[in-house]
Amino acid sequence: MPASCRVCGGCSRDIGYGNYLGCLGKFFHPECFRCHACSYPITENEFSLSGKDPYHKSCFKELTHPKCEVCRQFYRCHPFWSQSTSCNSTYYSLEDGRSLCLECMESAIMDTGDCQPLYHAIRDYYEGMNMRLDQQIRCYLLKDKHLMKLLLGKERNIRSLDLYFGHITSTFTRGLCLSEEQTVTSIQRRPRIGGHRLIGMRTQPLKLIRKCEVTAILVLYGLPRLLTGAILAHELMHGWLRLKGYRNLNPDVEEGICQVLSYMWLESEVLPRSRGMASTSAASSSSSVSKKGSKSDMENKLGEFFMHQIAHDASTAYGEGFRAANAAVNKYGLRRTLDHIHFTGNFPL
Repeated sequence: MPASCRVCGGCSRDIGYGNYLGCLGKFFHPECFRCHACSYPITENEFSLSGKDPYHKSCFKELTHPKCEVCRQFYRCHPFWSQSTSCNSTYYSLEDGRSLCLECMESAIMDTGDCQPLYHAIRDYYEGMNMRLDQQIRCYLLKDKHLMKLLLGKERNIRSLDLYFGHITSTFTRGLCLSEEQTVTSIQRRPRIGGHRLIGMRTQPLKLIRKCEVTAILVLYGLPRLLTGAILAHELMHGWLRLKGYRNLNPDVEEGICQVLSYMWLESEVLPRSRGMASTSAASSSSSVSKKGSKSDMENKLGEFFMHQIAHDASTAYGEGFRAANAAVNKYGLRRTLDHIHFTGNFPL
């Protein structure tokens, strides 16, 4: 091809008689041969292509290779999980479109019945910290799309349910604590009789809250046991606060203290001698839930990863709220911190 006809596929300028690279019918100035994902120059000898766009091999893998919804690590090959005789699948696909790596799938809680021992163990953990939940709150595992419908209030059979709080990530809802309220119309001013008509009646919605407020805790199915437990501990704290009369708390205070309980429970599982261990019996009963009788090294590493996620969350309510709550609990203890929240609505300084 004549030099005058060479146009750079990166900057769209003529290449002329200078140095150039050719790739799939395109020509590039050496400095314009850049990764389509990160825009940095491609200098290695090998690279990946998608259509006519060049990529670093690592960027192409990051862009296209499936990742675990939980730990976000690349799937590793494991022939035991072959989905067919012709293809060795390295991940497990759930019905709602999520995928889990084999390590996360190993301890995944898949149905409501499977979740009950863990749920009751976490209730025992609360009881071991003198935070008994007097009400029997039901726990269910649901698919992602069902949790989203609940969050948006679109399910017909829960029109009277107040979606009180949810453990929500940027991509999907993982847990919800539901409370039930009924609304009636209350007459605020007696009407006057004008001719044959009643005029001047003023009404106002009035909420009547039943004694049984917290109706259920819902958690996304298919999450590792320790993550499921962390979410349950978080949502149970919402329920405990609700039942104990903690009202109208700011989101950073509410979510922050709930994240502390989640972190403490994880700590009791991963680091059983740390402050998160409320009692030996509570931690032992919770640990016994593991499908194989004891936690593997991989499950412990997952627990440490979940603790790291809580501690370094960048969001205002969950992240900054946790760090403020955790500092207060470390300084004053959980009970004094809760008492201060009850009276002031804020963390003690």
